[in-house]
Parts: sequence; structure tokens; C-alpha cells
Amino acid sequence: MFVLFIVLNGTDYLEDILAKFVDIGVRGATILDSQGMASAILESRNRGIPLFGLFESLVDDSRPYNKTIFTVLENEELVKKAVATVQDIMKDIPQPGAGFMFTIPIGETYKMGKSN
Repeated sequence: MFVLFIVLNGTDYLEDILAKFVDIGVRGATILDSQGMASAILESRNRGIPLFGLFESLVDDSRPYNKTIFTVLENEELVKKAVATVQDIMKDIPQPGAGFMFTIPIGETYKMGKSN
């Protein structure tokens, strides 16, 4: 089992990704509102420090927030399908930094709540 994390800066593609996940058999995902470090620093009260000018040039002000999606996938085949799906949806985005993905292997999962 694996968890696939997707940090999606191009949030306009969120619905497309989730719809395709359903099509390929991904049974669930969690979506979090998130913010990159550079954007958070720029929002802080430390803007007067010269180093932050560098961050300012790296951050797209029109999209200071992103979405982080994570999903637990049963096997490597489904991981490959999910990754290929996201890459296909995002392939024509002209700007770099539209997001990134990574996986982490899972040792065990545990259900919570009343069992039936």
C-alpha cells in the first residue's frame, strides 16, 4: 500500500483530477487547503527583511494558495495509473511549478469507529 501526495498549485485542475481518479478506481482522497512557504513568509510581518524580495519574485501573487490531495492506494499498479492520470491532465500547463507528486509506502492501516 502507498499514499500518493499531490501538491496542486494549478487548482483549476482539481475537479478533473478527482473525476479521473473515480474512473480509474481510486476510492477516496482527502483534499486540504495549503500554502507554500514562500507565500506564507510574504504574508508575515517580516516583509522588510531584504531576503524576502527573493521570495516575492518566486511567488505567483494570483495563486498564493494550493490544494494538497492525498490518497491511499492498494498497489503499485494503481499508483502508476493515478500518477499517469495526473500527468496527463497537467501535461499542457505552460508555466513550471504547477505542482508535484510523491509517494510513501504504508506499513499498516487501521480503521476507526464502530465495526460492523
